[in-house]
Amino acid sequence: MFVGAGNLSFVVMTAIENTVYDLIIVGAGPAGATAALYAQRQGLKTLLLDKDRFPRDKICGDALSGKSVAILLELGLLEQVRALPGAAINRIVFGSPDHSAVDIDLSQHVLHSSLTDQELPMEGFVIRRQVFDHFLFQQAQQVADACVEEFSVRDLVFADGQVCGVRGRKAGSDEEVEYRGRVVLGCEGFNSVVARKTGLYRHESEHWLVALRCYYENVKGLTDQIELHFVDEILPGYFWIFPLENGYANVGIGLGHNEIKGHNTDLKEALRQVIASDAFCQRFAQARPLEEPVGWNLPIGSKRRQVHGAGFLLLGDAAGLIDPFTGEGIANALYSARFAVQAVAEACAANDFSAAFLRRYEQRLWASLGDELKISTQLRRLGQRRSLMNLVIRKAARNAEVSDLICGMLANSVPRRRLVNPLFYLRLLLR
Repeated sequence: MFVGAGNLSFVVMTAIENTVYDLIIVGAGPAGATAALYAQRQGLKTLLLDKDRFPRDKICGDALSGKSVAILLELGLLEQVRALPGAAINRIVFGSPDHSAVDIDLSQHVLHSSLTDQELPMEGFVIRRQVFDHFLFQQAQQVADACVEEFSVRDLVFADGQVCGVRGRKAGSDEEVEYRGRVVLGCEGFNSVVARKTGLYRHESEHWLVALRCYYENVKGLTDQIELHFVDEILPGYFWIFPLENGYANVGIGLGHNEIKGHNTDLKEALRQVIASDAFCQRFAQARPLEEPVGWNLPIGSKRRQVHGAGFLLLGDAAGLIDPFTGEGIANALYSARFAVQAVAEACAANDFSAAFLRRYEQRLWASLGDELKISTQLRRLGQRRSLMNLVIRKAARNAEVSDLICGMLANSVPRRRLVNPLFYLRLLLR
């Protein structure tokens, strides 16, 4: 502290930790925590940072699909996840704009995971992110070489044009701390500091959704199913009802930025209208919201973004990997963690952290997820056509073969591209 003539100024000294980590993970949500778990398997020296203190809430639909289950099984965590407070999911209900519905029994199918080379039962869970993320964080905290909560990364450290660390502050402290690492992973969601400081952040309305979540109690008809309803009030978005523990439910809607702007949509009012509609009012007659509806942004994988550079990688929502059709983000975040750590381990072995070397992460990520994201983007566009949504769901509700076909696509045992083939809809008309 220096006192000048009439001026008081503070000089905040930067403390530089001597340890050089193989991996600095910024953000300890599902992508970051999973990366720490895979890093431990690779013998990488890891620092895990998060701006919050766990447990903390995260606005989300809270659903874990079969793809997530495959990763959890590979990490040896599936049985512990099954024991967490939440709801086991064995069925999916799709509702059409004309209020037809198909109830798909997932237990009749097997999930084929090309990533982990496993076949496992089709199952999923709905677990509040406050619970699930805290569980994953605790697992990661046990294996990371160092873990700092309530640490806000404010800037990146560069050397010769390459990211080589982070700089930030612990909550309640004026002292800036600098950590050095060979690779930095940006796992902090859509508003990623790593993406911003490396010039990769782009807000493009065409490739962003907005979702609104509200927890409820006493919603009727909750069992072991998740429900996705494509209703007129928010087409081409959808309305969801997901069961939780103790009779609670995660209820919400999601819609594209461009659609919201184009129709001047008030999402809170749209959610109120859907719940009050003839199709759902009886189910919510005794229901009570447990919070005010809360919203968040979803950068979707409807375009291939650059997610790597010299000394850094972007994962999960920071990489824009959310499914454009379903809005699911957790599974692809877990996938990205697996690919990222594999690339970092190889970079450490080669002592090469250049953008050219780390491009293998992006290439493998898109080789695994690219086709699926492209098909989901096409399905989202088809969702704008009310008549097609009505046709597919009505036929599936009456025809077990069509219902099984859709479930097979969800299980990755039938190519999803069939859903965007015009011949598929012609055949439906002829059934």
